[in-house]
Amino acid sequence: MGIFLPVTLTAAAAAALINLWLAVRVGQMRGTTKTIHGDDGGGPLTRRMRAQLNFVENTPFVLVLIAAIEISGKGQPWLAWVAGVYMLGRVAHGIGMDAETGTKPRMIGTLITMLTLLGLAVVATLIAMRMI
Repeated sequence: MGIFLPVTLTAAAAAALINLWLAVRVGQMRGTTKTIHGDDGGGPLTRRMRAQLNFVENTPFVLVLIAAIEISGKGQPWLAWVAGVYMLGRVAHGIGMDAETGTKPRMIGTLITMLTLLGLAVVATLIAMRMI
């Protein structure tokens, strides 16, 4: 029987659904702006594309760190909460990117992303150094 990683599996499933949601939003905006290829030069389509790309840029690192920490056995029960908060932050960021100016949802999503990456990286390093 293989290794069972419920937190990683749930986080990866949530990430796939969020990425799908972000992609659908890009497609909808393509229809609205009638932009088949490329972007709209910094308009609403570009912002939605950046929201999805930002998600794709950060989420693999979070998922790898979640999996590594879960495999180490050091992630219960807090790891599932961190994964859930991260995903909610990414939804907030995606919504916040619709505005032309900075928004609270975007700021909150960005802050949650940075803190999640930093926190998980620190924990993973401490585990690797056998300090926790």
